[in-house]
Amino acid sequence: MATNPQTQLAGEPSGALGLSPASAPPPPEAAWTGDPLEAPITIEGVPPVDELLATMRSYLPDVDQEIVRRAYAFAARSHDGQIRKSGEAYFGHPVDVAFLLTRLRLDSASICAGLLHDVVEDTTVSVEEISKRFSREIAEIVDGVTKLDKIKFSSREQKQAENFRKMLVAMSKDIRVLLIKLADRLHNMRTLEHMKPEAQKRIAQETLEIYAPLANRLGVGWMKSQLEDLCFRHLYTDDFEKLNQEVGRRQSERQAYVAEVVDILRNIMVEEGLQHASVYGRPKHLYGIWRKMQQSKLPYGEIYDAQGFRILVDDVRECYQALGAIHTHFKPIPGRFKDYIALPKPNRYQSLHTSVIGPGAERIEVQIRTAQMHRQAEEGVAAHWKYKERGDSLRVRDEERFSWLKQLLEVHVGVKDSDEFLDSMKIDLFSDEVYTFTPRGDLKVLPRGSTPVDFAYAVHSAIGDHIVGARVDGHMVTLRHQLRNGAIVEILTRTDAHPSSDWLEFVVTARAKTRIRNYVHAEQRERALEVGTDLLEKAFRRVKFSVARAQAHERFGKMLAHFRLASWEELVVAVGYGKVDATHVVEHLLPDSKPEEPKEEPKRQRKAVPSGGPAISVSGFDDVMVRMGNCCAPVPGEPIIGVVTRGRGITVHRRGCHFVLDADPMRRLDCEWNSESKSGTTVAVRVYSENETGLLAAMSQRFTEAGLSILTANCRVIDGHRAINDFEVVVHNLAQLQGILASLGRIRGVTRVERVRA
Repeated sequence: MATNPQTQLAGEPSGALGLSPASAPPPPEAAWTGDPLEAPITIEGVPPVDELLATMRSYLPDVDQEIVRRAYAFAARSHDGQIRKSGEAYFGHPVDVAFLLTRLRLDSASICAGLLHDVVEDTTVSVEEISKRFSREIAEIVDGVTKLDKIKFSSREQKQAENFRKMLVAMSKDIRVLLIKLADRLHNMRTLEHMKPEAQKRIAQETLEIYAPLANRLGVGWMKSQLEDLCFRHLYTDDFEKLNQEVGRRQSERQAYVAEVVDILRNIMVEEGLQHASVYGRPKHLYGIWRKMQQSKLPYGEIYDAQGFRILVDDVRECYQALGAIHTHFKPIPGRFKDYIALPKPNRYQSLHTSVIGPGAERIEVQIRTAQMHRQAEEGVAAHWKYKERGDSLRVRDEERFSWLKQLLEVHVGVKDSDEFLDSMKIDLFSDEVYTFTPRGDLKVLPRGSTPVDFAYAVHSAIGDHIVGARVDGHMVTLRHQLRNGAIVEILTRTDAHPSSDWLEFVVTARAKTRIRNYVHAEQRERALEVGTDLLEKAFRRVKFSVARAQAHERFGKMLAHFRLASWEELVVAVGYGKVDATHVVEHLLPDSKPEEPKEEPKRQRKAVPSGGPAISVSGFDDVMVRMGNCCAPVPGEPIIGVVTRGRGITVHRRGCHFVLDADPMRRLDCEWNSESKSGTTVAVRVYSENETGLLAAMSQRFTEAGLSILTANCRVIDGHRAINDFEVVVHNLAQLQGILASLGRIRGVTRVERVRA
């Protein structure tokens, strides 16, 4: 792999796979007398098992060579004849995954599981067979990594959620499941260009939202950086190429500046009596630079801390000594000092970070840490493995080290809805942090934007359930108040207080959202039980029958099956929500019955096409009123779901809409677009632009060229130089909407274009 900084992946050493295999020749193979499926084998174009074993021996002298050889051979024969989309032998993938695992210095069982991780999913081999051939430990790891492909799911989102849920449970028992999954995803991302463009975008987005944050939580810095750069390449190709070229053009001048600063820092350390300190500069990975550009709204030429500097010393005392020396020689930038030694990150990352005005008046970032802290930063959880072979499993035992994993498990595994599960996972994994304290000084690390309600639930669920107010640094604040670093938070509670659905508008932690939703859902369900019971009692009374007799009726089971419900209680709740009509229950249970008095029921007309919107097909319903949710205004092509709204039929929302996540799962129905419908959906588009003559005409021309009718237009000038232009247009599908947004964004003078939701 090239060593050019702008093309080399972040954290990737030079050399094939970043490894330096031992040069000792492999031992001669004796005549094989065991199972033919485990006999030694060589695959053209795939690194041999001896190369893998040589790498393992460099950090694991007592490696179990026999089991690794058998696993290599068995996996090779199991994948025989399978080809990747790149045209290469499929077996090359698990071997490359195994080599990535050696960078984490994992044990023999992990390497074997890496070699076998796709055998159950992609061949006829079962988990039980792996257990018999190798060990129960290896089989359990492989099973944890294996996706749930044999189960039928109603949507891609549900399948994705259940696979993550399975992985979460498995990695809580054995963290090696996640390490293998991350290595698998990293190698797949390296070869993503062989997939279709839409698959590249989907996989890269999933990786950026889930896998890169998980690598960060485990503290595996090199893996996180590589995943982010690869996602950046596929999700924002133009930005990636442009930034890559800019970094390349400035490489020589940046290298000269880095060398100058490194010499200055070394001299400072020598003057301070820290001659043994190691000092070096490093280019930040492309995605990190790009994010800084987006956040600060600055071009690359004005990002002065794209190069970082690192100082490694012997102990914690010397870390602060080095920091003092740097602040003596350079002017520190206010608000840019972070002490992760006194307050480690949740993944146990420790270091001192400071930004100062360096030579040439450029801002530079300096990180100061010990060698052990540096190993923790690069290898994360793997830095703590103790290598005990032959039967000693590496399990999650350290409560402090894996407290974040325990919290993930508590909050997410019990969430039934796939949208809610993935939404809360992303919030917990992919967020900056604020460090807050209880009045007794206990640290609570929360996502940025957290409120006193989030803090209360982080302390204890019961405190969150009964919060009525809060004091921050001695001052009363609202429950919506966003906490800042260093805040001391005191929670005020009352025993008769309960969670409010309004809190869902401002809380950010998954723990708080889950607890509040559970309470709101329970309240809604209790009300639905009351309403449903009353409606069913009245319906059965009209035919001189009772609810008790209905539950004992011989047709009771068939009736439940007809409505696709599992119990009487579910039926009552469905009736209470308006999902099932009480009179229909009576008709299906007692088909020959006649009501005591005529039913005055308005005629129900099939309404498959909502007014002003595209046609929707609702699962299990033929004659139901459908309307579009104003909160998210879904467009044909976007994934959708229906929510039963009592008295108003089915309201259709975009999957992931906050209204859907807040609704009781019992009220949700699967929906899909009717591809034959020609009707359109009204959407709001906002264009931010300069206040220039002819811009409005150019925008109108773009709408005309796209075949879109403008229903309303509202254009206003801000501060004399900028304008905000709001349009309402009718679009027929998602592609048409995306096309007009992109077209408007290309107009000279337009600074930003966005779709506006209610």
